[in-house]
Amino acid sequence: MGHDYNTLDYAVADGILTLTLNRPEQMNAFTVEMANELVAAFDRASEDDAVRAIVVTGAGKAFCAGMDLSKPGNVFGLDESQRPTLDDMRTRLEDPAIHDGVRDTGGRVTLAIYRCKKPVIGAINGAAVGIGATMTLAMDVRLASEKARIGFVFGKIGIVPEACSSWFLPRIVGISQALEWVLSADILSADEARAGGLVKAVVAPDQLLPEAYKLARKFVEHRSPVAVALARQMLYRNSAQAHPIEAHRVDSLAMFYTSLGDGKEGVRSFLEKRAPDYASRASTDLPPFYADWAREPG
Repeated sequence: MGHDYNTLDYAVADGILTLTLNRPEQMNAFTVEMANELVAAFDRASEDDAVRAIVVTGAGKAFCAGMDLSKPGNVFGLDESQRPTLDDMRTRLEDPAIHDGVRDTGGRVTLAIYRCKKPVIGAINGAAVGIGATMTLAMDVRLASEKARIGFVFGKIGIVPEACSSWFLPRIVGISQALEWVLSADILSADEARAGGLVKAVVAPDQLLPEAYKLARKFVEHRSPVAVALARQMLYRNSAQAHPIEAHRVDSLAMFYTSLGDGKEGVRSFLEKRAPDYASRASTDLPPFYADWAREPG
């Protein structure tokens, strides 16, 4: 395949991609290069039919200790000569000056996770602060090691939560809990994160990846890749609509097309009391409405 990453390890086995943040000497601190590699890796996995689910974890002791603050110049990689406006963000989002010099790098990563066609599980093995915490919010389920420490610490250094976290975090934990964590900038223990609804479970360090893989297998074994991709996108996108009629429009189309495809094999296998054998591919067999519906606005 020839995909080599400097900051990540991309390993596929048994249909599961393990995506490992791989700068252990720097506690997997985030850089512009890591941002670009994560976007590329999620977009690649989305179209790679060998990948059915994704588990994200960190090499060594940390998950991700946040932005690498040791960089010279603007530590977030931003072009300080610009004075961008909201209109620029609406009309020039892909203009290289805005894309490279203004856009939040973490947000480019979480948008890549959001548009991914595969389920994504965060396996938080250690410190996850700043972008290390917010990047996990676009993942579908988070599991934490007992050693995990999670912090939305932006307030401590005079900046704001990024990576689209103001969209994701209240949806996961509710608005009041999200505000408390962001405004206090506290470092949460794994148990505190679980009590607040951020992580599904807290497990012993040596059980973290086995539990993540167990969940990933549950998501993909005897599942239609097309139906999984559609279901993931329907839950994210339709839950943010103003009226359930918008979900009805999409549900109707998704039901119609899956009933013509893998749904036929699914019903047949149910009636014949056997495991289904789905032939669809998420890379090529999503229904015709999908590309238009899932296109990023603007």
